[in-house]
Amino acid sequence: MKRVSEIIMLALLVFAAIIFISAIVSVFFDKSGSGIALRTDGNKIGLVEVKGVILSSEPIVKTISHYRNNGNVKALLVRIDSPGGGVAASQEIYEALRKTSAEGKPVVASMSSVAASGGYYVALAADTIVANPGTTTGSIGVIMSFFDFSELLQKIGLRSNTIKSGRYKDAGTYLRPMTERERAYFQRFVDDAFSQFVEVVARERAMEHREVLRLADGRVFTGQQAYENGLVDKLGTYEDAVEIAAEMAGIAGEPNIVKPEKRKISIFDLLFSDVQETFQAINTWPVLRYQLVY
Repeated sequence: MKRVSEIIMLALLVFAAIIFISAIVSVFFDKSGSGIALRTDGNKIGLVEVKGVILSSEPIVKTISHYRNNGNVKALLVRIDSPGGGVAASQEIYEALRKTSAEGKPVVASMSSVAASGGYYVALAADTIVANPGTTTGSIGVIMSFFDFSELLQKIGLRSNTIKSGRYKDAGTYLRPMTERERAYFQRFVDDAFSQFVEVVARERAMEHREVLRLADGRVFTGQQAYENGLVDKLGTYEDAVEIAAEMAGIAGEPNIVKPEKRKISIFDLLFSDVQETFQAINTWPVLRYQLVY
């Protein structure tokens, strides 16, 4: 009986410690929320951050929409540090920025360490693209990746029985080798997405189609090389990009940079959020990607 009481007491202490730690963490740490904190004084530049692999466009598009519809925000500054990601997600962010620019609100892209493939696609919506000389950018292209575990499964004595409605319904499965017909099918799929990328580069950079194709073989460029090839407008730092955005928006003096407000981390975030996000990312990982692959 005494042993049971000790276990119960220990469990209560552990629970209390978790609650205490959660409260402390919530004071000192935060996570990005979807709201936009804007004071009413002065002219603002809205900061949009595109970081890491682009899996979902929704939070970023929502931020862009807030800025676009707020009269206190006079320009958008898109800070990109991303190797790209999903084709559709990259396209949705691009379209949201393009709409903002079309409605008369200046958009400036500032490239950090990496702004490649889908990251570069997003930057194409900007009125001005600013890259550091050492930025890794370009990687204009599309990639699809498939695993083939068929030999491994055969060695351990596992076989698959698949019932399908059409020839291509299980194309790309890891359970058997890909056929030549399926490979040609996927190549056409990739080629179409690639053609969309090339068309956007040609339009936004005022380049001939053949000129874009010369650069669009998947290779990366430094910011300096990208500038020499007409893929970016200026070489400069984040601070330079801020000054350009302020000048385009007619903001006098030092601009006020605003960004999405933060929300507190909860105990649920601490215990489950990272696991949930990782699991979701794995399950929704885009097959068709505008992405620099390391």
